[in-house]
Amino acid sequence: MRLGERLDTLPLSRFHWSIVAVSGMGWMFDAMDSGLVSFVLPVLAKEWGLTPMQVGRIGSMGLVGMFAGAILVGMVADRFGRKLLFQTTLAVFSVATGLCGLTWNYGSILVMRFFVGFGLGGELPVASTLVSEFSPKAHRGKLVVILESFWAFGWALAAIVAYLLIPRFGWRIAFLLGSLPVLYVLYLRRAVPESPRFLESQGRWEEAVAVVRSVETACGQSPEPLEPGTAPRAQSQGFRALWSGTMLRRTVMLWILWFAMVYSYYGIFTWLPSLLVASGHSLVKSFSYVLVITAAQIPGYFSAAWLVDRWGRKSTLVAYLVGCAVSALVFGRVATPSSIMLWGSLISFFNLGAWGVVYTYTPESYPTALRGTGSGWAAGVGRIGGIIAPLVVGFIMERWQGRQDIVFAQFAAVVVVGLLAVVALGEETQGRSLEQIAA
Repeated sequence: MRLGERLDTLPLSRFHWSIVAVSGMGWMFDAMDSGLVSFVLPVLAKEWGLTPMQVGRIGSMGLVGMFAGAILVGMVADRFGRKLLFQTTLAVFSVATGLCGLTWNYGSILVMRFFVGFGLGGELPVASTLVSEFSPKAHRGKLVVILESFWAFGWALAAIVAYLLIPRFGWRIAFLLGSLPVLYVLYLRRAVPESPRFLESQGRWEEAVAVVRSVETACGQSPEPLEPGTAPRAQSQGFRALWSGTMLRRTVMLWILWFAMVYSYYGIFTWLPSLLVASGHSLVKSFSYVLVITAAQIPGYFSAAWLVDRWGRKSTLVAYLVGCAVSALVFGRVATPSSIMLWGSLISFFNLGAWGVVYTYTPESYPTALRGTGSGWAAGVGRIGGIIAPLVVGFIMERWQGRQDIVFAQFAAVVVVGLLAVVALGEETQGRSLEQIAA
């Protein structure tokens, strides 16, 4: 039996859930940082007298770092492993987040936001790749979507911190609290094993078998005879391999999809507290609205986790993208508190449910030796959308005097572009092993 086949056919066990939980905690801390900056921006704009375009640049600078981190770390992870890079990127973004709380002017916070983004952008595709490579194929979609659901808990935690602490103690306390995850790295060193699929792709067969044996034991299964795979090692081709043969179609689809998802997510949620304040709502009231809206991310994730291994990746993703586009279009035209919370919650539900499927879909589209590179480049190209989106919102807010209907109409349009890419170019990967997907 091949090593990958053994991992695919093991029963779902406490071991798999522990990998999801440990990786998910890192994911939650990432989300907490992304959420904190969105709540800090309206306070910072007032304290430092920033223009909407300057606020947009702060939001975008983190995405510039994420662009660099996703691409560089993804490629390095295909050479040095998933575990090492997961730990390193978590430490980088935690330390940089704490330093954001010590910044003294506009230029200094731009620099720190770059390093926060670098660590965050590198960690996300590595964590999803790690979970994907350990998961049994019948449960892979569900496990990766549940991993992504930790993002919602991190954003909700950021909303609670912002609601309770920022109005009383100022914005610096939020960033200082956001640096605490660096302590989590010490635990990760012992808790997370290296991916045996990665070890096999590097010719480290004995190490790979040792990890599989430990997983078999944790699953209560007897050891099965294993033999090395014979698939060619794609990492020697690097970036060029993303554009050859069957990889071309997948890469084009994923790059468009990631651009649309990152553009819509960071454009909407980085600006949402500021947009509500600009509409005349108080700071505290705006934070309470966002807390409710953020909570809707959680059922969005879990509904997608339930559907993704039943409907399939492509069908589930299409349904949630349609819901996101419609909700964004309507949200830009509502004004009452109940309507804001309803349609904002629907944006959260559908957008984050779609995100869970995207993180399942992406690593399934590439072979093991190219998986970090492919996932990293898709995420990196997506960050270009995140860099542009806050700037576009800032431009619209200045040029059209706060026309939120225009802001959200263009978000809906970008989501539709991603939807069309999935419909036209997307493949269904449900029920296939990672080795079969590489063919």
